[in-house]
Amino acid sequence: MASEIKFTQDTMKQFNVAKSFNVNKDRINAMNFSLDGETLISSSDDDSIVIYDCKEGETKRTLFSKKYGVDLIHFIHGTEQVLHGSTKVDDSVRLLQLEGNKYIRYYSGHTKRVVSLSICPTEDTFLTSSIDNTLRLWDVRIPTAQGLLNVQTIAGPHTRPIANFDPEGVVFAAGIQSSLIKLYDIRHFDKGPFTTFRPLEMMENTDKQTTNSTLPTEQWTHLKFSPDGKMISIATNGTSLHLIEAFQGLPIHKFTDFVNDRHEPLQCCFSPDSSYILCGSGDNRILIYKAESGEKVIEKQTEHSGAIQCIQFNPAFLMFATAHTNMLFWLPMIDAQPTDDVPS
Repeated sequence: MASEIKFTQDTMKQFNVAKSFNVNKDRINAMNFSLDGETLISSSDDDSIVIYDCKEGETKRTLFSKKYGVDLIHFIHGTEQVLHGSTKVDDSVRLLQLEGNKYIRYYSGHTKRVVSLSICPTEDTFLTSSIDNTLRLWDVRIPTAQGLLNVQTIAGPHTRPIANFDPEGVVFAAGIQSSLIKLYDIRHFDKGPFTTFRPLEMMENTDKQTTNSTLPTEQWTHLKFSPDGKMISIATNGTSLHLIEAFQGLPIHKFTDFVNDRHEPLQCCFSPDSSYILCGSGDNRILIYKAESGEKVIEKQTEHSGAIQCIQFNPAFLMFATAHTNMLFWLPMIDAQPTDDVPS
């Protein structure tokens, strides 16, 4: 399993593109590996769902959701079913049976577009957030939400809430108004958050000038716990990525080496051992940092023609994938020469 490997700087430098796929006609908006690492699924703005075989390095099949559109795709219950958001008709989340391309259930309630969808790793539970300023907790077997959190925000560009589960499936974090994080116990979420912190204010105390310059313009777009549960990454639609301590919100690092002129919702991911963080940039680069020290160890130019908005590490195999309109599979190539190494 990839999670059992201790990644080193040399390991990260050896990653290079092993396979390139040009299936899509428009931006790939989401992707997700199966837990066994053998399958990757992606959704695109061209309404397609593409299934990849990670062991063979090939596409398995392509499905379409022309009526509802597709976004935020995620496996659930192995590799036979997926949940995804909608980009047309309404703002429901949909449960799709891949065999036969048949919808099993619709989860209705959000009145505006869903912007995050997280699957609880231990239960038949998933969490959504929407620009209607609500978070909803769902049982996959029931079409109505089992829990509703109204996020009190002021109107403006920073009102998009985001949320995600921790690796144990016990806690979920909600990022509100691009400034506030609330942590909830999934068993007692109706009692409110058990802790709340403002990580950017903490960063302001250590880097006041830089933080003040980014607060008015950046919107949080993605929140993710590290695999060991000790850190949270906060991606933005600007040129900053924040890494904070998971349960006190203390700032660890702020990465600012990105190009993002079009204010795309960039993403990042952790290596399975949580020691490295991989980030996509708007100018088709991948940047890799040490999570502990914040040191940039390598950056790589890619074959992507635009912003890398999807990047994920395989949970079982030594590979990761990146996407724009094309999909790239990255593997460590022992004989490959490191490219774009950061001088020491």
